[in-house]
Amino acid sequence: MASSHAPGGVGSIVAEAAARHRQGDLVAAERLYREALARHPTHFDALHLLGVVLHQTGRHDDAAALIAKAIAHNPRDPSAHNNLALALRRLGRPGEALASVERALALAPGFLAAQNNRGNVLRDLGRRGEAIACYERVIAANPRHAGALRNRADTLLEAGRGAEALAGFESALALDPADADAHTGRGNALAALGRADEAIEAYGRALACRPDHAGALRNRGSLLLGLHRPAEALAQFERALAQLPDDAGTLNNLGIAQGELGLADEALASFDRAIASRPDYADAWFNRGGVLLERKRCDEAASAFGRVVELAPGYPFAAGQLLHAKMLCCDWDGFVPLLAQVREGVRAGRQAIEPFAFQGLCDEPAELARCAATYAATRHPPHPAPLCVGVRYRHRRIRVGYVCGEFREHATSLLMAGVWEACDRERFELVAFDNGHDDGSALRVRIVAAFDAVVPIAERDDASAAALVREREIDVLVNLNGYYGLGRHGVFARRPAPLQVNYLGFPGTLGAPYFDYIVADRHVIPAGDEPHYAERVVRLPGCYQANDRRRAVDAAAPSRADEGLPDDAFVFCCFNNSYKIVPEVFDVWMRLLSQVPASVLWLLGTAPAATRNLRREAERRGVAPGRLVFAAHRPSAAHLARHRLADLALDTLPYNAHTTASDALWTGVPIVTCRGRAFAGRVGASLLDAVGMPELVADCFADYEALAHALAADPAALAEARAKLARLRDGCALFDTARYTRNLEAALAGMWARHESGLAPAAFDVDE
Repeated sequence: MASSHAPGGVGSIVAEAAARHRQGDLVAAERLYREALARHPTHFDALHLLGVVLHQTGRHDDAAALIAKAIAHNPRDPSAHNNLALALRRLGRPGEALASVERALALAPGFLAAQNNRGNVLRDLGRRGEAIACYERVIAANPRHAGALRNRADTLLEAGRGAEALAGFESALALDPADADAHTGRGNALAALGRADEAIEAYGRALACRPDHAGALRNRGSLLLGLHRPAEALAQFERALAQLPDDAGTLNNLGIAQGELGLADEALASFDRAIASRPDYADAWFNRGGVLLERKRCDEAASAFGRVVELAPGYPFAAGQLLHAKMLCCDWDGFVPLLAQVREGVRAGRQAIEPFAFQGLCDEPAELARCAATYAATRHPPHPAPLCVGVRYRHRRIRVGYVCGEFREHATSLLMAGVWEACDRERFELVAFDNGHDDGSALRVRIVAAFDAVVPIAERDDASAAALVREREIDVLVNLNGYYGLGRHGVFARRPAPLQVNYLGFPGTLGAPYFDYIVADRHVIPAGDEPHYAERVVRLPGCYQANDRRRAVDAAAPSRADEGLPDDAFVFCCFNNSYKIVPEVFDVWMRLLSQVPASVLWLLGTAPAATRNLRREAERRGVAPGRLVFAAHRPSAAHLARHRLADLALDTLPYNAHTTASDALWTGVPIVTCRGRAFAGRVGASLLDAVGMPELVADCFADYEALAHALAADPAALAEARAKLARLRDGCALFDTARYTRNLEAALAGMWARHESGLAPAAFDVDE
């Protein structure tokens, strides 16, 4: 209240200001408080209450200064100390805020607003137990204190006590059904408890109370994003940003939604706005890096992930993404220490690198298994309520479901199309659960015709996609992606089928307990390596990799000049993705170029940065950069046709050529491989054995180099190898699609037979 002894009618001015303040007319209140201070600069109420107005209008620095000045003139007013704490809290100074609110409570121990505020400050400081105790003291004194009930519930939710939090929000809403914050909190609690539909409804009620509630809009958008409904999520984020245009969290989520909708440029702009608002925002930097990777701007992605590592050294998977981005653009500066850091993190069970990226860097089965298990446990843990445990359907045909994001012109489907077409329809029914899109290709037409049904799941959340699998009573559900491409690991985590299989797309264990089997062969998972696999190993005779003998190759190959190759050069080629090229392999290649006069190395042109860096690395090793030739992207049939221009294909390690090795062999180009220790590095050996040319497999880099050099230096030996491949190709096991299909079907039938007999999954080998 105004001081009665104030000179010159200041008391009446302050009283009028306070009345306007109570009415919510902050502009008039501020003008009148300032008028009073012009007459009486040390007037306590004018200083204090003007500070409150400034706090209410977002000018927290000035508010704190004015309230502190008021306290200097009257240090025994508890409200001033509490209001100073409010301003300091908004300024991000919780330690000072706590001291101020505790002075308020020392002056007035029963001051419930200060006790509630003390809880808020303690919560900011991470002292949740003490914060909850504060709120409970307020509630004990006033059980109808809706604010304390809501704050307690918020804190319980932060502490992971979702059920208690939900009850708290409902108690607050019983007192004030129009409390938009409590409705929003209730939605947050329901979301945390996995009750997504109810959470969306709760956010809707919050918005019915306050249509511009940015928190409800943002959180509803986040929930919709998690439910694979990015278009709806985007609309919520845009509405939230109309209220808080610079809110970094909302901008970051908007970018995620835009990225999922294929709006990469817009996503990058949103992440940039988030970073401009909060330069140290590691999440936005990380997500920016992810979009840049998708756009093949790998050097920029590496810079973004590098920034994450600087800001938050322990950020999950950031160091691994940095390393993977650098590998994609063949930037090997700092390669050795960064790889050592990542591998140490994997061995320690930290979220150091994603399994797919690690495949290109590690040849140790135990480390790869640890990486996959950590990733599965943290990103895709088993759902607590599996949909299908112990079920044994009695269908006339075994129902096999394939989950994949690449039922289109893509390496996986290029390998599998003929297998699906050759399926024994008397024994098997095939259902495709499509997490991708129809690209309109001829291959897509073949795929759709080969399946009994194609079920789109790309726009469904994991729960509803898994429910579709369960409704169709799939016997064996096959994961064709694993940790590669547009996979849906979360569907498998809900166990919608009695048997679940890891096959083809990811060359290694998925590290998750809800996969029963992995399809392999004796080369890729040799006897004794089973302990490194969470799945039971089923070995096919010959090679585990499918091939489609109907793969089209353009009849007319381009000329060497068309592809930028010298007419008279010896052409080594490797069309593997750039991330598979490690410095040790590149060293071998450069020595080969040095040893074989007039030779060139023909590589896939994946990104401009990779081209620049590889040419730089060649020059560092004494090889003219122009001896590296980069192939532009071509459609599959044209790409296969241009293989005829190559003399000898070279493989990579620790991640061999897989589809690209089959490409070379199908088009008559011998490939020299080096057998590694883990699945991804043993595929070349498996393919060459199945084609009938195991003599092209080396067991160390020295032998690999010697073998490649011997073929390149001896035209007769190379001609003999090419002639042998031409003789073997059409009759070998590798390209016998019908034979392979029968073997794969025997594996699937064997899995199902064990299950029908009530037996647990177990490893077995399929006989030829």
